[in-house]
Amino acid sequence: MEPNPNLIQRYTPSERSNHWMVAILFFLAAFSGLALFHPALFWLTNLFGGGAWTRILHPFLGVAMFLFFLILALRFMHHNILKSQDRQWLKQIKQVIANEDEHLPPVGRYNAGQKLLFWVMVLCMLILVVTGFMFWQPWFAHYFPIGLSRLAVLLHAFSAWVLIAGILVHIYAAFWVKGTMQGMLTGFVTRIWAKVHHPLWYKEVSDNEKQS
Repeated sequence: MEPNPNLIQRYTPSERSNHWMVAILFFLAAFSGLALFHPALFWLTNLFGGGAWTRILHPFLGVAMFLFFLILALRFMHHNILKSQDRQWLKQIKQVIANEDEHLPPVGRYNAGQKLLFWVMVLCMLILVVTGFMFWQPWFAHYFPIGLSRLAVLLHAFSAWVLIAGILVHIYAAFWVKGTMQGMLTGFVTRIWAKVHHPLWYKEVSDNEKQS
């Protein structure tokens, strides 16, 4: 089958599989965590076979999510370093919201908003996994003073809420910018989409195509 000349690859099958594993585990960890967070959300335990199973499964789901996210983060970390054009992009946030892309500085593979969200997610994931171990009964909690474990619970809950909010922003943005979801579903985006939203990345890909 001949490749479509109007499309360029944004994500490999391996990268997409990694992303969707993190996404699935995130929702499982989030729902099980919310079920344990407040009595009003306890009905979510029905998704996991009841309260006892939810309590057992939640930390294992969290660790699995962290490990798959770690692979994802290492893959894309070098694309998420903030540069001078990213700081200018943030200064023109009103034009970003107004979809006035023609007035914005050229963007590479990811824009400044995506990069900041990436680092917020990295920080939240690290806090979640560290604090989670500090009050994981009965395996690890007894290694820490009770006061420290209680502080870990608060930090864990706060980081979880920040992460959930960040993921909701991530999902909204994926649908808000038409054509973005196609990249993670199929691995390919249109050349027009790339040229409009990520011109520096498009130029890099085009130059590589010419050389090969």
